[in-house]
Amino acid sequence: MTDSIMSKAATMEIPINSNGDTGTLPEDDGLEQAAKRQWSLGEKVGSSRGSRDLQQVMVSGPNLNETSIVSGGYGGTAEGIIPTSSITGPNMNHSSSSSSMTGEEATKGVAVEKIEQVKKWGLNTYKCTKQMISERFGRGSRTVDLELEAQIEVLRDTKRKYESVLRLARALTNHFYNMVQTQHALGDTFADLSQKSPELRDEFGYNAETQKLLCKNGETLLGAVNFFVSSINTLVNKTMEDTLMTIKMYENARLEFDAYRTDLEELSAGPRDAVTVARIETAQQQYQIQKDKYERLRSDVTIKLKFLEENKVKVMHKQLLLFHNAISAYFAGNQQQLEQTLRQFNIKLRPPGADKPSWLEEQ
Repeated sequence: MTDSIMSKAATMEIPINSNGDTGTLPEDDGLEQAAKRQWSLGEKVGSSRGSRDLQQVMVSGPNLNETSIVSGGYGGTAEGIIPTSSITGPNMNHSSSSSSMTGEEATKGVAVEKIEQVKKWGLNTYKCTKQMISERFGRGSRTVDLELEAQIEVLRDTKRKYESVLRLARALTNHFYNMVQTQHALGDTFADLSQKSPELRDEFGYNAETQKLLCKNGETLLGAVNFFVSSINTLVNKTMEDTLMTIKMYENARLEFDAYRTDLEELSAGPRDAVTVARIETAQQQYQIQKDKYERLRSDVTIKLKFLEENKVKVMHKQLLLFHNAISAYFAGNQQQLEQTLRQFNIKLRPPGADKPSWLEEQ
């Protein structure tokens, strides 16, 4: 206890006057007297109580986290007292603040990018709409490739006619399928009556065999017609449609090209100042981009039209020959020629009931 009192006395703040000498204050005299009284008290207290007093000092001593820093002299006002618990290191919150700033910057960058995209889309839509309305009312000029436009129109007309052929071929298939099913039922009825009518057994038997033969040939013809319909469907709804999608992209690129070309012409015809020159340079760059896109798609359309024509001739030559030979052989009653036609075009008939799943597949 004596050591603690002496250490407290030793750590007391010593004021220094303007000349560098230590001064005396009333508080110092009181402190000295208090120390003397504590010293005499410590002499009287026995050694048996020393450990208990030391333990009490240790328990009731000041908390280091609650100590204060005194900025003034001893006995100064509380305005200069700064709690040490409020003092934190300069880098404690650096990582959290930097991570939050990075997240905010990333979010802000994405928002700015989306705004720019919407702005460009809106400007492009406005220019294209303006160009389209001008062309429709005859006030604007448009870029025309007469040869390519004629080929595109021929393709669209060809597609309409092939769609008509496809629709009629499907109707023929449906009607012929119903006829084959009717022949099959009629053959079964004749066969049943031949067993139940002894006096007309031969007549019913001949007709039953004829209907079964017609049904078999009809199923063979259905296989050929279905192959014909499938090939025409692929040609019309896939090959031609793919080319028409490229043509649609080409027409959109043409509209954008004319829109930016008109915008550049209007800017070039106006007065020239610093702002206008900068806008003309930007319009020139956009015009060149749209021009390259337009020429690239025009080249793609030309190539696709060429390949489509070659593919169409090849496919239709094969399918029309198949359709003619199959129909002729069926109505001529030439079963061998009909089967040979299917072998010639590598058409395999599916056996009856093949469309139905097996009992194992149904499980």
